[in-house]
Amino acid sequence: MADRHGGQILVDQLKIQGVRRVFSVPGESFLAALDGLHDSGIENIVCRHEGGATMMAEAHAKLTGQPGVVFVTRGPGATNGSAGIHIARQDSTPLIMFVGQIDNNHRDREAFQEVNYREFFKPIAKWAAEVDQTDRLPEYISRAFHLAQSGRPGPVVLALPENMLSARADVPDIPAVAPQPPFVCSDQLDAILGMLCGAKRPLVIAGGSVWSHDTSLDLAKFAENFDLPVCATFRRQDRIDNRHSHYAGDLGVGMNPALEQRLRDADCLLIIGARFGDIATGGYEIVKPGAPGKTIIHIHPDPDELGRVFRPDLGFAAPAVDVIAKLARRDAPEHPDWTGWTRAARADYAAWVTPKASPGAVQLEAVMKHLSDTLPDDAIATNGAGNYAAWVHRYFRARGFPGHLAPTSGSMGYGFPAAIAAKLEHPDRTVVCFAGDGCFQMTLNEMSTARQYGAAVVTIVANNGRYGTIRMHQERHYPGRVSGTDLFNPDYAALARAYGGHGERVDRTEDFAAAFDRAVASGLPAVIELTLDPEALSPGMTLSETRAKAEKNA
Repeated sequence: MADRHGGQILVDQLKIQGVRRVFSVPGESFLAALDGLHDSGIENIVCRHEGGATMMAEAHAKLTGQPGVVFVTRGPGATNGSAGIHIARQDSTPLIMFVGQIDNNHRDREAFQEVNYREFFKPIAKWAAEVDQTDRLPEYISRAFHLAQSGRPGPVVLALPENMLSARADVPDIPAVAPQPPFVCSDQLDAILGMLCGAKRPLVIAGGSVWSHDTSLDLAKFAENFDLPVCATFRRQDRIDNRHSHYAGDLGVGMNPALEQRLRDADCLLIIGARFGDIATGGYEIVKPGAPGKTIIHIHPDPDELGRVFRPDLGFAAPAVDVIAKLARRDAPEHPDWTGWTRAARADYAAWVTPKASPGAVQLEAVMKHLSDTLPDDAIATNGAGNYAAWVHRYFRARGFPGHLAPTSGSMGYGFPAAIAAKLEHPDRTVVCFAGDGCFQMTLNEMSTARQYGAAVVTIVANNGRYGTIRMHQERHYPGRVSGTDLFNPDYAALARAYGGHGERVDRTEDFAAAFDRAVASGLPAVIELTLDPEALSPGMTLSETRAKAEKNA
């Protein structure tokens, strides 16, 4: 075994773990790691901001089920990247952030850009550590990959002092994380089906992380075999193709009132993969932790999640992909006739996604319907956060996994970096990013990254000249008192062209379809700016109506 510097040892471990692509913003604190990446065969996607880089790595992990990897420099690099760590934590996404660190001989002197990463990331990472000995790099990296993927997946942060990375050591490599064979047994499946088939009004709730296309197909097959309605948790809409006859909608922000009532009326919930948190339960009011009033079957990969909020009548720790694969191959035992219940759930969803006209010459609901009807079956959509997302979640029918990437943490700016990651992983697929004018401006500098690596995503910018979500809440609580929510915006189409991309502005709904076709045909990163009427505050509710209702109730 030859001497290698720490950067080479690190990169060799990444290759052993099967890492094909990393995301980074370069820094002098990890030059040895950059040297290790040279000629390694690992693609290094160099980004323009650490927040965007970490979001790309997080999206890459969602797409592949394998830990995303990001490199950032010390101090401001790591703090910028912390936005993506928080997303990975709340979204249960396996992610590893390597942080270049100061020379450890200068620790605790408040050296240039010094941060205690163990303490800084402790609340939002599964594990944060610092590697002080070059010969222990394989050990720490192996542990990082194990922890990022074990139980409830999540982010891990490893700080790498620059003198440790540049030092040399003769140390053996550690093999990759061993695969874990499925461990769901027949008795567990019998218990699930026995309890489920005793219900009169069951509802399947799918969510959580580490999914696959086969899993979405298996979930659809299970729903068909048992004639069950399936809904998804917030921003996990691609757990099953939304066009499927048994899909009933998402338990998200602005939930369909009919689905909310169905959740209340259900006498049995089969929750697979999801944590079943505050958004899915309407702030724990639709289903109350102390008195849910229904049977709860909870399947989650982390045993510590079971019983954390809701006491399950039946719960066991297992990956959703394993459980769903086995359930899809089971014959349905005798159970009540659920046909009417399931058909009514689908009818409620169909009524909910029937476009309801918004004011203005450009109507987002019509744009969503057009894309739902015409995008290829393998298209991928992404979004960040903002009021525009209410139209996305209500009207856009996501394809089966990976059909939709969005942050359950509600992080603005996520959609565009996620779309770049998706296009890099699936260059032959149509990738569409939905963004608001406020949301897009948080990470639009990654347009340079998209151009550099040929990620020809189409970004649809919903421009209403304001932070729409905050304005909506403002009008509800302080009607007519506008403060801090108006925006000045650039010419987004011109900005896209300045980056060497394709840019257009659409002022009428009927012009959108042709503009979208031109954007896709350009083969470039493209931006379509939609000029929206500021009155269109949310689906089915205008600004004036929101204000009038608030004033009446004041």
